[in-house]
Amino acid sequence: MHDTRPHLSNSDFPPIYRQQLEVLQVNLGYLCNLSCVHCHVNAGPKRTELMDAETMQHLLQFMKTAHINTLDLTGGAPEMHPQFTFLVAAARNMGVKVIDRCNLTILEDSSYPEMAAFLANHQVEIVASLPCYLEDNVDKQRGKGVFKDSLAALKRLNQLGYGQTDSGLVLNLVYNPQDALLPPDQQHLEQAYKSHLYTHYDIVFNRLYAIANMPIQRFGSTLLSQGRFHDYIHLLKDNFQSVNLERLMCLNAISVDWQGYVYDCDFNQMLAMPLADGPRLHISDLNEEGLEGMRIATALHCYGCTAGQGSSCGGALK
Repeated sequence: MHDTRPHLSNSDFPPIYRQQLEVLQVNLGYLCNLSCVHCHVNAGPKRTELMDAETMQHLLQFMKTAHINTLDLTGGAPEMHPQFTFLVAAARNMGVKVIDRCNLTILEDSSYPEMAAFLANHQVEIVASLPCYLEDNVDKQRGKGVFKDSLAALKRLNQLGYGQTDSGLVLNLVYNPQDALLPPDQQHLEQAYKSHLYTHYDIVFNRLYAIANMPIQRFGSTLLSQGRFHDYIHLLKDNFQSVNLERLMCLNAISVDWQGYVYDCDFNQMLAMPLADGPRLHISDLNEEGLEGMRIATALHCYGCTAGQGSSCGGALK
């Protein structure tokens, strides 16, 4: 049988090492109301993988002992986890900043009528996916009707104070290319987004993050089936910028999967690449003091974070 999985090992990516741990990025599960083409998680409505209550308690304990200052929640649609509100409230009570990586449409789902207000009441920072400000492009990438629901959610968030000057409620949007291309200049694109969304829909937001598509999971398999996988890898490597190595998110963060296992980043998690200098570890067995200075596991997909202006979960690196 022909192997259609992306092969990313045997990388010549430069070695990088973890600094002081500050951010815990947690994937609560793969359940999602969407099935986006670019999704590196293969999330969707039929996925059943969700973090259990015991693992969630281990997370909270680690956050306390390791003095984590930021909890970054992702999925799937993290809001669909039955204990999402519990975890957010517990983290906020500990004084931890919480980021919700939101697909926006979930806030318009009739099953979650109070979710937007909950996020605002707990001052959760929202990082919302909106891969373009044009309806046809968004619906092509994420499904028919997604753009309309996304606009409705953004207006709801604006009404709650998100994106408004001096509100303290941060709303950042995420752009990713429609194809196997590097993102355009983030600053210029942000201005285009702000101008278009405000002029046409009276919508405001704080920042735009331009993030490269990672050649893994659903997107990587699509490239392979089209015979374009290796061309995309060459594009990423040809545009490598060493200065981006100093600003990578993995330098001060770790990623935890829905079962509680620990990885160097969310992308490594999707590739089942354990921490570089040790065996597969569970959050309940993790010693935060041993993480600083540890080599970070890398492979060819890491060029996706270091090509051009750089790319991370917080957008461009320069």
